[in-house]
Amino acid sequence: MLAEHPDWDSFWYRDAWRLFPGAQHRPQAMIPPMKLNPEQVAIRLEQDHAQRRRLVPFAREAGAVTLDDAYAIQDALCARLAPRLGGHAGWKIGLTSPRMQAMCNIPHPVAGRVFAARLHPSGAVLPLGGLLRMGLEFEVCVRLDRALPARPAPWTRSEVAAAVGAVCAAVEVIDDRLTDYPLDPLSLVADNAWNEGLVLGPWASTWPDLAHVRGVVEADGVAVDEGRGSDVLGHPFEPLTWLANHLSARGEGLAAGELVSTGSLVTTRFPATATRFRFVLEGIGAVELRVTD
Repeated sequence: MLAEHPDWDSFWYRDAWRLFPGAQHRPQAMIPPMKLNPEQVAIRLEQDHAQRRRLVPFAREAGAVTLDDAYAIQDALCARLAPRLGGHAGWKIGLTSPRMQAMCNIPHPVAGRVFAARLHPSGAVLPLGGLLRMGLEFEVCVRLDRALPARPAPWTRSEVAAAVGAVCAAVEVIDDRLTDYPLDPLSLVADNAWNEGLVLGPWASTWPDLAHVRGVVEADGVAVDEGRGSDVLGHPFEPLTWLANHLSARGEGLAAGELVSTGSLVTTRFPATATRFRFVLEGIGAVELRVTD
C-alpha cells in the first residue's frame, strides 16, 4: 500500500498500521526511503501544530539521520514561524540536568528558539486547552549584554559568564503533544525542542553564585519540588557555554540582548487542572504563572 505513495506523505501513513488488530510491528520495508527535505518537513510540522495532531517520532522516516539533520529541520520550521511570532528573541536549552536526561533518555542538551510573541511577564495566565499537553520547566534565564559570535576557538565559561548582564527566574512552557516516552532526540530537536514560550520574573543585575542557588517550585502555595543551579551541568553557565559553542560550530552566534533559558532544575510538571505556580530562585527573585482549565 505504502509503495503507492513515494512522495512526502508516505511516511506519515506509518501509524495507520497501529489501527489493525494484532499488529505488533509496522512493516518498515514497505516505507520508501526518504531523502531529507527540511522545508517539506517544516511545512508538515507547522500543519501538525495547527491541526493539533499528536506527536509520533517522525525524523528518521523523513530522512533525518543526524542531529545536524534535525537542526536543519528546526531552522526551516523556525523560519516559517518567526514572521507571525514576533521574530527571534533568544534560545531555550533543554535536557541539562541528570534528572531531565533520565526522564527523556537523552544524554545530551538540546537547543531551540524562543520567539518574542511567546515571552510573558510574571503573573501570566495560560489556558491548559491551548496546548495538547502543557509542560512547565523551572529555570534560570539569562540576558546577554555582549555578543558571542561564531569563531574558530571555542568559547570558555569565563568568557560566556562575562557576557551575561542579568538573570531571572523563568518558567518554560512546552507542549509534548502527547508523545510517548522515552523520546526520539531527532524528532524533539526538529520540533524546536517543544518550546511554547517563557514566563519571566524580574531581572537581577547582580546575583549570588548560581551553582548554589536554590530553586523551589510551589503549586497552589505548597512546595512540590526543588533543585539547585548545580543541577544543570554543574552551573547554569555550563549549558550557556555549550550553546555558544554549538551555535558557533554551525556558523551562528548569540547576539547582545538575547535571552537564554538554561534548562530545568527539576523534572517537567504536567498540570492537569487549574493551578497557580510560583518558582523562587533564592537571592534572585520569583516568577508566577497561573494555568486555567
